[in-house]
Amino acid sequence: MSAVSSLAWANSPATGNAIALYARWSPQLDAKIAAAVQRLRDAAISHGDGLVQSSSLGVEDMVITDLIARHQLPIDIATLDTGKLHAETLGLIPRIAERYGREVAVFQPVNEQVIQFVRREGEDAMFKSIELRKACCGVRKLEPLARMLKGRSAWITGLRREQSGARAEVAFDEDDGQGRRKLSPIADWTWTEVWAYVERFEVPTNPLHDQFMPSIGCAPCTRAIAVGEDFRAGRWWWEESTKECGLHVKP
Repeated sequence: MSAVSSLAWANSPATGNAIALYARWSPQLDAKIAAAVQRLRDAAISHGDGLVQSSSLGVEDMVITDLIARHQLPIDIATLDTGKLHAETLGLIPRIAERYGREVAVFQPVNEQVIQFVRREGEDAMFKSIELRKACCGVRKLEPLARMLKGRSAWITGLRREQSGARAEVAFDEDDGQGRRKLSPIADWTWTEVWAYVERFEVPTNPLHDQFMPSIGCAPCTRAIAVGEDFRAGRWWWEESTKECGLHVKP
């Protein structure tokens, strides 16, 4: 069973402003920031050009991008454009370039594979079965991720232990099952600490977070969550599953 998120809605006005709802600077956050920066710096030294941040453009990944840019770390940034993302999500790519002077490499699915999948299974295949949903994720996410990570020795994610029961034991540094290191430098941060960092350093974020979407994926597969629901309850909400697409399944 997934852990229940400790979202602060019950005691906060429904302003629709994520910073107002969630941001709380904890006594531990300064130390956590310093530790995350050191992890990123060590990774850049260890892996050099073999290192990439694989950004979902969610709030956690935007915090990591800010850490990379703020501390002038030589780490490439890349993302996946599945062809089904919200316009608000894609809008962060030029904002990163404008704010940080960093270009984001964009990896898209192979167009012919998408056409064949949709022709065979339909535009709404993800709603028909878990197997078809995962097949859609395979075409739109896993294949382009494999190209993103080709030749890399390590990749950086925004995974946090608090996000779900399935992620409760996320390590700062682990083997991804493909011979690479998978790094999650803010794994021990809380949701309130993430937003406190956003507020303090004015990090650009997806406006959909203000609409009660803590975890944002493809548009057909994402909805707002209610008070007390798991962070990832809005992903593939019609399923009884672990709410994963295959990008972060433990080997």
